Amino acid sequence: MGRVRISAAAWVPFLVLSLHVAPLAAATPGELDVLIGATARPATGIALARRQIRAGNMLDALATLERVMINYPRINEARMLHAAVLCRLDDRRGATVELDTLRGRTISQALWAEVEAACAGRGGR
Repeated sequence: MGRVRISAAAWVPFLVLSLHVAPLAAATPGELDVLIGATARPATGIALARRQIRAGNMLDALATLERVMINYPRINEARMLHAAVLCRLDDRRGATVELDTLRGRTISQALWAEVEAACAGRGGR
């Protein structure tokens, strides 16, 4: 099988395209270590997600909560906050799936109110 040699000029369009699909801000290894450490315990991961929500970083909060839920799938607060963030991102189906997984579990009134407020902000539930 023969080899094909591609000139440097042929790579320019691919380089330009890659710049447009690359993330706007890449996390440094140190920042990633902080995130991993923060989600090692449910309380610290949830606290980080709440800060991200307050700052309006819904996608970061979503990722943080998903990391907590992977490590601690039975933590109700993480799943409820995840549903609230999904509502804020207008993913009502995803929020419903999360809430369905909590059937039969005891949830505080304050946490329910928080999710209801987030979902109501996107047209009610």
